[in-house]
Amino acid sequence: MKRGKKTVTSDKKNNDEETALFLEAMRDVIPLTPPNQVVHRQKPPRPIPRPAVEKPTAEDTLSDHPSLEIPEGDEWSYLRPGLSRQILRKLRRGHWKIQSELDLHGMTRDQARYALTVFLDECARYGVRCVCVIHGRGLSSKNREPVLKSRVGGWLMQRDDVLAFCQANPEHGGSGAVLVLLKASA
Repeated sequence: MKRGKKTVTSDKKNNDEETALFLEAMRDVIPLTPPNQVVHRQKPPRPIPRPAVEKPTAEDTLSDHPSLEIPEGDEWSYLRPGLSRQILRKLRRGHWKIQSELDLHGMTRDQARYALTVFLDECARYGVRCVCVIHGRGLSSKNREPVLKSRVGGWLMQRDDVLAFCQANPEHGGSGAVLVLLKASA
């Protein structure tokens, strides 16, 4: 038992010595004065609520059979005819900040079509220009192929408010997502 008491006394003595050494080392330290200005952090974009997935309505006019074919492969893009290729380059390089995103993971084709339609309509209503649509890479699908990728591309091409789209950069989803540039609100 005497050993235990010596250890406790010895530990207390060491703590007191360490505290004294710390206070001695900090003796000449002057605290920083708080800045006279307030630092404002940039607020994240206002999220657009994800639509409740319902059955498509009669207003849902996007076809699964678009007239234009999107080549299958890792990198694909679309630019509305008559627009400068510079727009697509700027979209790929992140010229427009992504203002909202839609994640279609786990949705059926019909649910995804409806969700995309509602999402793009809401973006137009709020004046959103650049969005990211996450369609997935298809790793959970039957054949491990992207089920929604080409359909999302086909649906986007049918929308008059879509100016261009391209595969997202790796930090935004890579081949499992697409960046979309929408018309500016009038």
